[in-house]
Amino acid sequence: MKEFIELIRDIWDFFKVRKKYWLAPLIITIVLMGTLIVFTQGSVIAPFIYSIF
Repeated sequence: MKEFIELIRDIWDFFKVRKKYWLAPLIITIVLMGTLIVFTQGSVIAPFIYSIF
């Protein structure tokens, strides 16, 4: 868990230093889609999620 927090801190520092704030919504969307796929992989709604893409 400590490594994950350090990763988030490093990404935030990258945003601040490089002024790449426009990447934040893209990264958040990718993370949310990844978690959606992981959590619905074994569930009943998985065929419906995959048909969207």
